[in-house]
Amino acid sequence: MNNKENLKSLISGIYDLQKLRIQTGNRITGNIKIKLGQKPGMKEEDIEKESKAYLDEVRKHFKLMTEGLLTIPTIRQFKKDKMFDDYTELNLVGLYTRLYEDEQLQIKRLPGTLVDFPIWTDFLLEVRGCGPMMAGVIISSLDPHRAKYPSSFGKYIGIDVVNGVGRTKQKDHLVETEYKDKDGNTKTKMGITFNPWAKTKLIGVLGSSFIKQPADKCKYRKIYDDYKFRIQNHKNHQEKTKLHIHRMAVRYMIKMFLIDLHIKWRELEGLKVHKPYHEAKLGYKHTEN
Repeated sequence: MNNKENLKSLISGIYDLQKLRIQTGNRITGNIKIKLGQKPGMKEEDIEKESKAYLDEVRKHFKLMTEGLLTIPTIRQFKKDKMFDDYTELNLVGLYTRLYEDEQLQIKRLPGTLVDFPIWTDFLLEVRGCGPMMAGVIISSLDPHRAKYPSSFGKYIGIDVVNGVGRTKQKDHLVETEYKDKDGNTKTKMGITFNPWAKTKLIGVLGSSFIKQPADKCKYRKIYDDYKFRIQNHKNHQEKTKLHIHRMAVRYMIKMFLIDLHIKWRELEGLKVHKPYHEAKLGYKHTEN
């Protein structure tokens, strides 16, 4: 197994750990809400937002209760207090705490793994808003050897357009692909043409991270601001909502990032570098280097 496959397994493992930690935290918060007489039924993402501050306090209190102990107190050692009045709840918090600490430890160690990849040390490390976890997602999901053109990465994560409309999972955006069934027979099926997991991470996580950066220190935040301003003041887009314009600007920002990434990565790998379509065919640049 090569370094990239190992990194892919590590990133997947960290996200699996994160998912389990979030689910466990949401259960703790849900139990507390029930004890307070509040009906459950919130969406998981809403519970997570509401529970973060509470769970931070829970972890601190748990550490105080278990300070100097090698394990969680036995049921005989357990003493109720203002935060924990149930032994099962204490164990659930213990599980959450261990998951949280394991997740943070793996993330802390991640930069040591990434030094094996020049695209991290020579490019991504200097991109403000792109941390080790997102770099791990990018390196393990994208392959410059299989992506010939600067637009290839955008197509792989599904931010290209179909008949002037952004690519989605809608029926008319699906394509027919071949596959082998369990008996080895070749069959066809309709499916998406992009990696939805990578799209979620790049658009949702990296895009949000870029937007939080100051425009004078993050090239891609400035690209977002400039494109958003251009769309807001274009006569053909006056009917679009603020959310629609925001999403267009995020997609464009990530598209520009992926073009820069592709060019640098191909260069580092000693592969032929092609100019982006807007430079090679249309003769102009959207941004300055």
